[in-house]
Amino acid sequence: MHSLRAALCGILLASSLVQAADDYVLGPESKERAPGVSAGKVHEFQFNESKIFPETSRDAWIYIPAQYDGSKPAALMVFQDGHTYVGTGPNASMRVPIVFDNLIAKGDMPVTIAVFVNPGHRGGDGPPREGWGNRTNRSFEYDSLGDAYARFLLEEFLPFVAAKFQVTFSEDPSMRAICGMSSGGICAWTVAWERPGSFGKVLSQIGSFTNIRGGHVYPALIRKTERKPIRVFLQDGANDLNNLHGNWPLANQEMASALAFAGYDHTFEFGTGAHNGKHGGAILPDSLRWLWRPSLAALPKPQTKDNIGGDEALSKVLPDGGQPGDWELVGSGYAFTDAACSDAVGHFYFSDLPKGTLYRVPAAGGAPEVWLKDGPKISGMKFGADGMLYACVQGEGTNNVKTIVVIDPATKKLETLATTVQPNDLVVAKNGFLYFTDTGAGAVVQVPLKARSMSRPPVAAGGISKPNGIALSPDQRQLWVSEYGGTNVWNFLIAEDGSLKGGERLAELRTPVNKADSGGDGAITDAMGRVYVTSHVGIQMFDVGGRMGGVISKPQEKGAVSCAFGGTGHAWLYVCSSDKVYRRQTITSGVK
Repeated sequence: MHSLRAALCGILLASSLVQAADDYVLGPESKERAPGVSAGKVHEFQFNESKIFPETSRDAWIYIPAQYDGSKPAALMVFQDGHTYVGTGPNASMRVPIVFDNLIAKGDMPVTIAVFVNPGHRGGDGPPREGWGNRTNRSFEYDSLGDAYARFLLEEFLPFVAAKFQVTFSEDPSMRAICGMSSGGICAWTVAWERPGSFGKVLSQIGSFTNIRGGHVYPALIRKTERKPIRVFLQDGANDLNNLHGNWPLANQEMASALAFAGYDHTFEFGTGAHNGKHGGAILPDSLRWLWRPSLAALPKPQTKDNIGGDEALSKVLPDGGQPGDWELVGSGYAFTDAACSDAVGHFYFSDLPKGTLYRVPAAGGAPEVWLKDGPKISGMKFGADGMLYACVQGEGTNNVKTIVVIDPATKKLETLATTVQPNDLVVAKNGFLYFTDTGAGAVVQVPLKARSMSRPPVAAGGISKPNGIALSPDQRQLWVSEYGGTNVWNFLIAEDGSLKGGERLAELRTPVNKADSGGDGAITDAMGRVYVTSHVGIQMFDVGGRMGGVISKPQEKGAVSCAFGGTGHAWLYVCSSDKVYRRQTITSGVK
């Protein structure tokens, strides 16, 4: 009996401590408008027209501040689980309209339109517009990784809102924020992660960065992805959930640690609260002040002190860890660019494949110059140690014959090395052979450099899922081959006779959510032996042992096709990206 009383006392004591720890209250900026502050207008509406989430209906609200007159675009902030943010009654935990009125009047945030949207519900038995009733599509929309919800907002919902209420939102991502709590918190992060060019600020309250639908991977992804231009405010409490999906306090601490490691402009408010909006509501005015403060003169530096020897983090490749805005446009207006390569001096070359035109960018930089006009359609090319340019031809002449050719840079004269081939990309080794990928056959094919019009050259390796990019290690003892149709980068040992031995799936390419293939395309190595592969998600970098070091952002939404180091000191990373060519400076260098 005594032990039972003791246990009950322990339970009651623990309960009272949690209640005390969660005793957050709203401040004056949340309770009422300051004297003289004008109230914005709130309008309620419904949205039932989604094709991305078909057969869903949802309630929504818009807050238009008194200062908005339509003369220029307003800043935008989107709130998930809108019902819990839009309310201003005595039991409301956030009271965003009142907070916005006060902060906008003080100049602590710009003139900002707030859009509050509830998750979708499928079927005709939807819950009341207010309250936490079950909305059947909530977890699918909020907890899922990928860009579906971002597309819903950007392609469907926000255009509908702008047209319905005749408002204009700023297109500047630094003037667009997104917020949510719990699953809405991870949803807010996912939208910005997938579309940093559309949302540059995130407020996550008690965010569910746990394994509900795979969201626990974010800290790892952040550490191995080039820093995105996102400002992040995280809030959580020590008494948050710990259940089958994971531990919320630990997950948010992992997120904060990963953001610090990658050098994000972020802050983490870790209190003592439970899984509710009390703490987030109490600090909402200060959260918004921090989120909307002026841009930093310089972003925090990524953390590097604990990278042990052999760890090839992006901080070893990109200055200060880099960010997507570091890409420079080199040239545009092409039909389709490919075959990135450079010569020993650092001049960069590429092909406008459909037009049969080769371009050169001087090592010192500048605009691309036509180097070979009305030539063959080239998908891959590399310079050999002999200074000659070897290329994969996708078709020339009336028969559209595919060949391997060699071009004399001095005379621009072409000779055919191999015919009856299906080449994609190639490398030229000092051992007297070149190797090209045959994507359709799943093979790597070997051609002697001294060959002329060789028919059906021999296969050196097979069984690869749509091989595409191909690269030599700096010592030319190993060959790397990327899979376009799979998820691997193969590594082969090059024997003394030029044959390929010991093929292993040494590196695993990251794939986009809901895609089975990586889109592994062009491949190169740098002087340290790191391997770079263009792909659907960006340019993936691996160390010599096949461990991923990070993903460098694509320069534009269109795919990154092929890449090469060029420029002065071979320290510039060039990328062919559909109709454009870009470059950025690195702190490494390519193989000269």
